[in-house]
Amino acid sequence: MGITIEMVRDLREKTGAGMMDCKKALIDANGDADKAVELLRQKGLASARAKESREAKEGTVGSYVHAGGKIGVMVEVNCETDFVARTPDFQGFARNLAMQVAAANPLYLRREDVPAEVIEREKTIYAAQARESGKPEKVVDKIAEGKMEKYFGDVCLAEQAYVKDQNMTVKDLLQEIRTKVGENVQIRRFVRYQLGE
Repeated sequence: MGITIEMVRDLREKTGAGMMDCKKALIDANGDADKAVELLRQKGLASARAKESREAKEGTVGSYVHAGGKIGVMVEVNCETDFVARTPDFQGFARNLAMQVAAANPLYLRREDVPAEVIEREKTIYAAQARESGKPEKVVDKIAEGKMEKYFGDVCLAEQAYVKDQNMTVKDLLQEIRTKVGENVQIRRFVRYQLGE
């Protein structure tokens, strides 16, 4: 099947990938646009992972104020270049993160940020709950570990379900923006203010 310039242009508009990458993906997919999108996404994810080690010193502070001024959030998101920091995709990502923090109220950025004493306390509580409900001792640790995974998903921003699409996590959203902009993107920090707290 011949690959037309219109097919390449359509794929480029859908994905934001370069013209030559789009053409190659269409050739590899025998003209199937959906398969070409999938190939570009796979290639983008692979190259985004390789970029994670590069320094991200540019970026923006996204903000969001909700509930008639009762909740306010600021999120610092970094990337490699000022050019990317000014793009609508990057700015939108920062704002969506701020909305996520307003809605889901995470306590930590990632699981590595949770203090060891908090983890131990939670594990102890979950193990005690399992024993209290009559679970055999050999499965108590597994139950506690499973509940810890849920705990991380509740209190760590990177592991939370994305409020605008429950089928993906914030970590998935971060990977998506890395692929889209072609740079290392990092969520650096966030702060959430709630009136009266």
